[in-house]
Order: sequence, then C-alpha cells, then structure tokens
Amino acid sequence: MPAPARGEPLRVIIGAGEQRWEGWIPTQREDLDLLDRESWAAWFGERRADALLCEHVWEHLTEEQGRAAARLCFEFLKPGGFLRCAVPDANFPDPDYQRTVQVGGPGPADHPAADHRIVYDHRLFVDVFGSAGFEVELLEYCDEAGQFHHRPWDVATGPIYRSLRLDHRNRDGRLGFVSLIVDARKPLC
Repeated sequence: MPAPARGEPLRVIIGAGEQRWEGWIPTQREDLDLLDRESWAAWFGERRADALLCEHVWEHLTEEQGRAAARLCFEFLKPGGFLRCAVPDANFPDPDYQRTVQVGGPGPADHPAADHRIVYDHRLFVDVFGSAGFEVELLEYCDEAGQFHHRPWDVATGPIYRSLRLDHRNRDGRLGFVSLIVDARKPLC
C-alpha cells in the first residue's frame, strides 16, 4: 500500500472502482473487504485512518452486513476520524432513478445495480452508523415527502461525485441524480 507522506493524513477510498482523488488511496474489495476484518487488519496493521470515503458501495450489502461494515470502519478509524458515505436515496421522487437503483437492478446481471441488496432512506442509514458508535450528520438526502435537503460540505475533505455539486446530471437547478450522503464521525473519546 502506498503510504502517505510523513505528516499527511491517511485517507482511504473503500471500493474505489475507477475513482481517483488526489490525496486519497483507492482500494478495492480485494484490498479491504467490508465483510472481512482480517483484510482490514492486514492492510492497516497498527495504523488507523484519518478518513474513509465510500461512494455507492453500502447498497451492495444487506442491512445486517452494512451494520457489521459500519462497526469495522469505526474500529479502523482514528478518534475524530470520519467516514463519508453515499448511497442511492430511497426517497428521491424520480421513477426512472428508482428503477435504476432498485434491489436486484433494472435488468441484466451485468448492470451495476444487479446486486443491490437494499435502498436506504435517511433514517435507516443514519441508524446503521449511529448504532456502530458514530456521530452522524446528514449532508444530502430526500425526506419522506421527496424534498431534497443539503447542507454545505467541503468537497476537499472527501469528494462524492454523485452529489449535488459534482454530478453532471445536476445542472441548471434540476436534480438528475442524487445520493443520500452522511458523514459518520468517530468521537474523540
């Protein structure tokens, strides 16, 4: 694993796919498997992450697996560290979007959503991380009425492409694709 320069934070992308962000170490399931503590122990050793970034991965786990993965991330973060995590939003009121992100996907087995196991709403997603010990802040989400909410967040601290600010489908005041995005912070003590 490429180590960050001395004094630089250890920031890791979980399930990076093709994502590459400056200052972040991309990993794949073969490196860090969210369901295998031993892969994390081997990869991190005695080190702990300052920040973890995970975009559109959690929906590929069952709720129970997602809760276990949250506990694993909590264990391998430094106190005060955080996980920025994004998933499809169950409350986004666009039928085409919902067909695209639905459990089991909209079509052939090679579709990216073919192995989606869950589509989270904000309450359940916050609970998944809160129950692991995190302090959770919603950054972007739709409420039960389908109303989109967002608060300012610093892209430099952890970019999420499928977000209000970065996704090319969100232009000219039109929401084309949203994510449910949280910051899950490990308390200092």
